[in-house]
Amino acid sequence: MAFISSFRRVLGGSSSALQSQFVVIRHNSTLTSPKLFISGLSRLTTDEKLQEAFSPFGQIVDAKVVMDRASGRSKGFGFITYTSIEEAEQARQGMNAKFLDGWVIFVDPAKPREPRPPPQAQPNPSETGFRTNKTIGWCG
Repeated sequence: MAFISSFRRVLGGSSSALQSQFVVIRHNSTLTSPKLFISGLSRLTTDEKLQEAFSPFGQIVDAKVVMDRASGRSKGFGFITYTSIEEAEQARQGMNAKFLDGWVIFVDPAKPREPRPPPQAQPNPSETGFRTNKTIGWCG
């Protein structure tokens, strides 16, 4: 039991150093556009709440919480677009690792969307309505 508590003490002392290094690494990337990616959002956070929380840092062009198509609930992340990069940097510094709707949020520069490959055409089903499986052998 003493071993476990000393082990926790050792980890507890070093975890704050690791956590501070993580925040520094996460915070060092520079902004190239006024669009921010916000992760760690609560399922209850709406576009309006997100805009209200980030509005003290500058004029917001767009605030969007990404929603799941099937359930209609938040996916836990969103995007904020400011009019200038300076305002976005202020918001990033002011809101990173802060609480919003009871959850800690992280604010990072938004990356450009990667192009998706075109959807592959599905093979036509047979006249029975079933598709054939091209797998050879048993895979279970």
